[in-house]
Amino acid sequence: MESEGAGRRVVVTGAAGGIGRGIAPLLPGTWRVTATDLHPVDGMVSLDVTDVGACRAAFDGADAVVHLAADPDPRAGWESLLPTNVVGAYAVAQAAADAGVRRLVLASSLQALSAAPGHTQLRPGDAPRPADLYGATKAWAEALGSWVAATSATTVVALRIGWFFPERPPSDVVPRERSAWLSPRDAAALVRASVEAEVDGFVVVNGTSANRYRRAELAETTAAIGYEPVDDAWG
Repeated sequence: MESEGAGRRVVVTGAAGGIGRGIAPLLPGTWRVTATDLHPVDGMVSLDVTDVGACRAAFDGADAVVHLAADPDPRAGWESLLPTNVVGAYAVAQAAADAGVRRLVLASSLQALSAAPGHTQLRPGDAPRPADLYGATKAWAEALGSWVAATSATTVVALRIGWFFPERPPSDVVPRERSAWLSPRDAAALVRASVEAEVDGFVVVNGTSANRYRRAELAETTAAIGYEPVDDAWG
């Protein structure tokens, strides 16, 4: 396993997805990033995250794995979610532990709390409360993270990501969605903090920008991993 600090090797799954492409040019230049995807583009490495053996080989020697690969559609059905969000999340978690990766970063979602009352602010310590199957698969990913941290030397950060959008949302976007916005710049900062922070075992953090009105509470996330967002959906 590589030592912490400059030159760390970081494997990113689902790198051809929206978040992966959005953060790629903003990640630390000192990292040696291996970008992977089932359908790789622009020099990425092909990786089927449902294949434990392939994941283990891809993660060998890595300091950290950032797992972004998933079906991102909150309306998706079981047949679409099962391969990547369920089997793939398990395969990545198992392979990361097997490979002795120091840090596993799992992309969860605020959808894991989509059944929470709309007037409440979501906190990292809130237990999952999904209102759809997509959110349930993200609760599954968090459970896998806890399992890996409890049974191996790999520490885990689960990111309850809000609404990732490449530009500041227009004014006609409903406040509930705007309050959960995560910008590319802040998403990259969130990933960097999740990889580099000192973490003991397993931690869940919220992932939104520094929006004036916040669906998700961020003070606990800043305390846990040092994440300090700068963008605001309200300008």
